[in-house]
Amino acid sequence: MNTEKVVSRINDIYDKTKQDLIELVAIPSVSASSFDQTQMDRSAEWIAAKARALGLTTEVIKIKTESGLVGRPAILATRVAEPGKPTVLLYAHHDVQPQGKTELWDSDPFVAEERNGRLYGRGAADDKAGVLLHLAAIEVADPGVGITLFIEGEEEVGSPTFVDFLHKYRDTLKSDVIVVADSNNWKVGVPSLTTSLRGVTQLDVKISVLDHALHSGMYSGPVLDAVTIASRLIATLHNDAGEIVVEGLEQRDETTVDYPEADLRQDMGLLEGVQLAGTGSLTSRLWTKPTITVIGMDVTPTDVASNTLIPSVKFTLSMRVTPGQDAREAAKALEKHLREHVPFNAKIEINLNEAGPSFQAAQTSPTTELAKWALKTAWDVEPVDIGVGGSIPFISDLAEVFPEAEILVTGVEDPDTRAHSENESLHLGDWKNAMVAEALLLSRLGE
Repeated sequence: MNTEKVVSRINDIYDKTKQDLIELVAIPSVSASSFDQTQMDRSAEWIAAKARALGLTTEVIKIKTESGLVGRPAILATRVAEPGKPTVLLYAHHDVQPQGKTELWDSDPFVAEERNGRLYGRGAADDKAGVLLHLAAIEVADPGVGITLFIEGEEEVGSPTFVDFLHKYRDTLKSDVIVVADSNNWKVGVPSLTTSLRGVTQLDVKISVLDHALHSGMYSGPVLDAVTIASRLIATLHNDAGEIVVEGLEQRDETTVDYPEADLRQDMGLLEGVQLAGTGSLTSRLWTKPTITVIGMDVTPTDVASNTLIPSVKFTLSMRVTPGQDAREAAKALEKHLREHVPFNAKIEINLNEAGPSFQAAQTSPTTELAKWALKTAWDVEPVDIGVGGSIPFISDLAEVFPEAEILVTGVEDPDTRAHSENESLHLGDWKNAMVAEALLLSRLGE
C-alpha cells in the first residue's frame, strides 16, 4: 500500500477513532486494588468488541498463576499470517493511574476534553492512545501480516502476572516483531524509537532510635530524633553537586541527542533559580545514569505536630538503574551503603519491594530501519533514537521469553503529556502521525 493511500484511510477513520478514545477514557479503568475493578472489566470488554469488529479472534483473559494470583483482564486478539508473512505483536495497556487530586485538574479527568490540539484526560495518552493507535493501524494496513494484539490490564500496578501470562500463552504470543506503544517521542513534532530504559528498584527503610516518643523539651540533646537521623542518612547518597556517590552503581555518560537546558527547564516546570543536579550531559543524567529519589516518608503532618522526639520513621527510596546493570545487584549496593552510613548507630531495617530490569535495544537492523522510515514518512522529520529514564520492566521480560523477536518501543507521549500527573494529555497531531507510521510499518512488513 502506498503512503498516500495510508494517509487517506487514516484521515477517513480519524474522527471515529478519536471518538472511540474519548469513550475509552470515560471508563475509569484504574487497576489499583483500592478502586472499583468492575471498570477494568468494562474497559476490557469495550476493547475486545472493537477487536472482534476488525475480524480478530478475541478473548478477555484473567490468568490465574500457580501461586494463586489472579490477573486483571487482558485482551488477546489474533489474526493468522498469510503464508510467508511475518507476525507482529502489538502491545499496549488499558489500565490507568488514579486521577490524583481532582481539584488540580482543569477538567474532569474521566471526561476527555480537547483544548488547543491536545486531548486531556486520565489515560488519554498513557496508554489508551496506544490501544486505539493499534486498532487504527490494523484497520488501515494491508492484510497479510499476522497480528497478535495484546492489551494488558495491570501495567500501572507492576504487571504482577505478566511473566506467567507470557509463558502460558507463549505459542499465541510468539511473533517476529513486537511493537510496544508505551513510550515517548523526543518532543512534539519529532518522533522517536526508544532504545534504552533504566531499571528500577525500590527499598523501604525504617530508622529507629527510641522505643516510644519523648517530650522534646525534657530529652532532646543526647539523642537525635529519627527524622533527623533519616535525613542525614539520605544526604549521604549524593555529593554537593547532586551526583550519586553509592559504590557499586554503574554510571554511563553517553549521549547522541542534545537537550538544551532551557528546554529541559521548561519541560520540567523547574522553578526559576533552581540549579540542576549532577554532572555530564543532560540526556545521560536523564537516561543512562542512576538516580535515587525519596518518594515517600511517614512523618507526623505539621497540622498535628507536637513537641516530641519522633522515635522511628519509614521512608521509601526509588532508584533508577543504568541500562545493563542488574537491578538486584544495584539494590544490594544501595542497601550496603545505607547500612554502612546510618548515623549514630541508629537501628535500620531495609526491605526490597521492587526490582525491575533495564532494557538495551540491539544494534540497527532492517526492521528498525523500516520503522524509522515509517516514522520519517509520517512526520516528515528524521526520527531520533532516545533513552527513557523511566522503566518498563516487562520489555525485558518480552526480550527474555521471545529472544528471536525484534522489539520496537514507540509511543505517543511528549514532554507536555504529564502522564501519571494531573492534566494528562495527548497531542492529537502526533497521535495521528503515529497511526500513519504504524499502518505503514505493518503494510511494508506484509510485503
